[in-house]
Amino acid sequence: MKVIDHLRSRRHTLFSFEILPPLKGKDIRSIYAGIDPLMEFKPSFINVTYHREEVIYKERGQGLLQKIRLRKRPGTVGICAMIKAKYDVDTVPHLICGGFSREDTEDALIELNFLGIDNVLALRGDAVKNEGHFIPERDGHAHAEDLVRQITGLNRGKYLYEEEQEAAPTDLCIGAACYPEKHPEALNLATDIAYLKRKVEAGAEYLVTQMFFDNRKYFDFVERCKQEGIGVPIIPGLKPLTTLRQISFLPKTFHIDLPEEYAKGLVGCRTDEEVMALGVEWTVQQAKELQAHNVPSLHFYTMGRSEALKAIASRLF
Repeated sequence: MKVIDHLRSRRHTLFSFEILPPLKGKDIRSIYAGIDPLMEFKPSFINVTYHREEVIYKERGQGLLQKIRLRKRPGTVGICAMIKAKYDVDTVPHLICGGFSREDTEDALIELNFLGIDNVLALRGDAVKNEGHFIPERDGHAHAEDLVRQITGLNRGKYLYEEEQEAAPTDLCIGAACYPEKHPEALNLATDIAYLKRKVEAGAEYLVTQMFFDNRKYFDFVERCKQEGIGVPIIPGLKPLTTLRQISFLPKTFHIDLPEEYAKGLVGCRTDEEVMALGVEWTVQQAKELQAHNVPSLHFYTMGRSEALKAIASRLF
């Protein structure tokens, strides 16, 4: 079932979450361990992230270095197929621009279609760690808008080359990302929303926000989007803070602000357990207010751990 169909037929705010593929060398049991505790809350769909390759250099002697492209978390498509088969839950694989040519993208979309996976979240993706800015693959997409447009074209039976006769169209539901506090590279929120509108016009059927901790920013963002003619569902993304490291890591990495009241509480935490307890309570109150406003779904970023989310979901669903 498509995400957009879940959203259109819902009678209440839905529950969904995002997981990470395990690190290379880990087995699938880590995925089961993260999903099993959450199944009692009947998630409508589960997102699986895609991580582009990293570039590392290995010494080969005599002053020579070998450039190696390494993907630390492979398996997105396989994990989506496994979840769908094992749990009978719809999955949403992330598809990124980085590291993909247009031909690679088309092949990936065909594979998803063959597997019966009918959802995809179209993202630009991050720059490679040792690059100062995002560089697209040769003959790849530089912007998520272009990726959305290619998926939309394939849904209409438009393949890259015209040799295909009577080409069968795919039938993928397309989601895209949005940023209530603006994308880090955007000049301001107004220009970011203008680019977001272009993604929707290109074919994005719903949007999922970057994590945020102040509901007012989400409500204001949704209102501004409506004023600009963006009418697709906007799903709020939530992340309970669970460790001392996240207090500094997440705001810096994702360019997000923490409300003053929450920040004061976090500063007083001395252990991960204290951070998690406060994070669970803050997220529960945040989620309850969003539920009261009948948001489409509460979408949680688990980062591979389910303990905090289970505590939260047990008080919401």
